Amino acid sequence: MTNTYKLLPEWVKQEAVLLAWPDKKTDWQPWLSQIRDVYLTIISTLNLANTPVILLVRQNEIESCHRLLSADTKALKVLLVAADYNDTWLRDYGFLSLSNGESVHPVEFRFNGWGEKFNADKDNEINRLALQPLCQKYIRNIGLVLEGGAIEIDQDGHLISTALCLQNPKRNGNKTLAEYKEDFASNLGATSSTIFEHGHLEGDDTDGHIDTLVRFTAANGLVIQTAFNDPEDPHFKGLHNLLLECEAAFPRHQIFELPLPNIVNNEGDRLPASYANFLISNKHILCPVYQQPEDELALDIIKSAYPNFKIIGINCLPLVQQFGSLHCITMQVPEGVLKPEILHSVSNGVFIYESA
Repeated sequence: MTNTYKLLPEWVKQEAVLLAWPDKKTDWQPWLSQIRDVYLTIISTLNLANTPVILLVRQNEIESCHRLLSADTKALKVLLVAADYNDTWLRDYGFLSLSNGESVHPVEFRFNGWGEKFNADKDNEINRLALQPLCQKYIRNIGLVLEGGAIEIDQDGHLISTALCLQNPKRNGNKTLAEYKEDFASNLGATSSTIFEHGHLEGDDTDGHIDTLVRFTAANGLVIQTAFNDPEDPHFKGLHNLLLECEAAFPRHQIFELPLPNIVNNEGDRLPASYANFLISNKHILCPVYQQPEDELALDIIKSAYPNFKIIGINCLPLVQQFGSLHCITMQVPEGVLKPEILHSVSNGVFIYESA
């Protein structure tokens, strides 16, 4: 495969979204009931967008999960796939999808728990052990350590990321930003790359993933998580500097600034609640909201940024208790990736995948 293949933007037509079911073996245990309600809402909302869900589930949880989903009155479209994983942040270890205009090819990077902060040995095997049998083509492995949430691309192949994340030496040693740009061009078909120096949310273990900060629109716009609503917020200066970087790098793009909520957990820690951490799927946008005063304004801004999309708010206050949000737990699968028999199964109810 050559670099005629390019990473697809999120708004292309999708045939599924990947999720991993939260259970007692994950860090969700203290909030398990609330978290599962969030997942069920996301699944049903995706199904209404004509997007089936491929749900990774631990083997001993499959039967109970199947009963729970089958009892839902909304006639869900879900394929349950047995898998063992460390946690449910599938955005960062699920495969990415590249296209040359005629065919789509999945690729994976190496995941090491956001710079060896957490054990990720099982997550790093998910593509090979659980997802490869579902795909038409071989999932090509790229030796670089990189997470899906660390990169964002538009329809022209312009890729964006953050220096703080990429330059964590426990990811790829002392690799320079220029070398990263070469990797993005050769492995992801990026025509150009912009790596921002500013922007980070307190409590974010990812070192400033771009999907918490800046997102492209399908019409040459940028949605940016700033703190314009509160100049006294400790994040205000850094996020304003990020805004200035965006304006300099994309002078012709329309800018949409999102307010920043101030949420702390029971221990008093600030939580990285970002409205930019939304998922685009088949002309729908699932937006995280946090039961905060800023929710309605954030939804209105996202509606302005994506006028041809249906915007749905999803209560992600339980999700952010573990320092992530909606985009972090999902990975989209564009058309042309899955085998026909998988597409048939995932589009006709709740089924348990049985490997050949």
